[in-house]
Amino acid sequence: MFGILASIFVIQIVYVSFFTLRMILTLKGQKYFAAVLSMFEITIYVLGLSIVLKYVNQPISLIVYAVGYGLGVLVGSWIEGRIALGYITMKVIVNDPESSMASSLRENGYGVTSWIGSGRDGHRLVFEVLAKRKNQKKLYDTILKLDPKAFIVVTEPVLLHGGFWARGTKK
Repeated sequence: MFGILASIFVIQIVYVSFFTLRMILTLKGQKYFAAVLSMFEITIYVLGLSIVLKYVNQPISLIVYAVGYGLGVLVGSWIEGRIALGYITMKVIVNDPESSMASSLRENGYGVTSWIGSGRDGHRLVFEVLAKRKNQKKLYDTILKLDPKAFIVVTEPVLLHGGFWARGTKK
């Protein structure tokens, strides 16, 4: 019985990890890769479900199935966080309109668009930086190192066209 429970557990983790990745890939526009992944996902799902249904009268099999499902969500999210698909945009606002932060970021290879904005207490330097999601933490830490009081908003762009990064995103 231990072997059966272990099989249910592992199958659920793999299935739900695939499910989580497929959903994220679909949302990020990677529909063909998501479609291929879904073929493996549904095969694993049917195998796991058929095992659980054979032992449905034993509550431990349902518990193992549910725990495997929960861990699968965590594993799938962890994997997606590691591969960090897509891009992020950081909008940064600093109090000093003469700040050299934009130049420093450009020297580090980031595309930066900057302008002067008006805030409640005067002029501010505002800029946007597009970066790969896997570089988000490094960029965030760099900005805070340059100005610990910087205001930062992170978003994920849905569509990119033109500009510094668009040439590289088409590859």
